[in-house]
Amino acid sequence: MRVVIAEDSALLRQGIVLLLRDAGIDVVDAVEDGEALLRSVAEHRPDVCVIDVRMPPTFVDEGLRAALVIRNRWPETGVLVLSQYVEQSYAVDLIGSATSGVGYLLKDRVSDADEFVDGLQRVRAGETVLDPEVVKQLLVRSRRQDPMATLSPRERDVLAAMAEGRSNTGIAEELFIGSAAVEKHIRSIFVKFGLHPEEGEHRRVLAVLRYLGA
Repeated sequence: MRVVIAEDSALLRQGIVLLLRDAGIDVVDAVEDGEALLRSVAEHRPDVCVIDVRMPPTFVDEGLRAALVIRNRWPETGVLVLSQYVEQSYAVDLIGSATSGVGYLLKDRVSDADEFVDGLQRVRAGETVLDPEVVKQLLVRSRRQDPMATLSPRERDVLAAMAEGRSNTGIAEELFIGSAAVEKHIRSIFVKFGLHPEEGEHRRVLAVLRYLGA
């Protein structure tokens, strides 16, 4: 696995490099800001990038904005955000931009090196890896009311299958119903969850997050 690291703290950056190389991972580059990260990804085409949220020059959200560019330009490259902060709006954009090969972990909650390496490998394998605190804060942001009690049994089945990462076709096959019925149930779920069309592809992600939180 080829990895690029973007972290403005020199000590932490070098520590992550050593940790990953000890685990047999090929760290092809380690940079300190978002612009250098984009140049490095264009040059090295890594399997995964490990990205801090707040980097030079403004130390606000440069890392997450760079992560969104990477998911758009190089969708085959996984992105693992490793930060002290949950930037909610950008986190929703990042997760909503792709349902696989993305992760968001909080530095203070990564308990050991093996857990971090495992998260990195899961992102490379196409999984979505989210710290529970990230999920909690995204749910707080998106929740307008608790709609779970309003779902029909079949809508709950459809939502559970969505949470497993199944496509509409996969849900239809799993539940032995037609594709049109699946689409109807998903539209109803969106309405009951208060997820409006202008939220676009994010609606499916937010619906799943709300289900997992419940």
